Amino acid sequence: MPDPNAGLPPRYLRTPEAARFLGLSGRTLEKHRTYGTGPTYRKLGGRVVYAIEDLKAWVDRGAKTSTSDPGTGTVLPAKRHTPIPYAGKERR
Repeated sequence: MPDPNAGLPPRYLRTPEAARFLGLSGRTLEKHRTYGTGPTYRKLGGRVVYAIEDLKAWVDRGAKTSTSDPGTGTVLPAKRHTPIPYAGKERR
């Protein structure tokens, strides 16, 4: 019986393929995932995968028309950012 998905592009990419799709190193994409600055990902059977639509949306979030254009969003660099202050009671 022929595979019904044969010849169709993949819907999900693993980290190395997603990194190549974005023009990043696999390690940079892993850092984005760790710091929460990267594209949306899913875990399927313990494996991290990225939907192609999510990768495109993440790239589009950083689209600008000029250097002075604030754009609609920002793609943050893959580094730790200032944490949001804790709003609850102080722990002792």
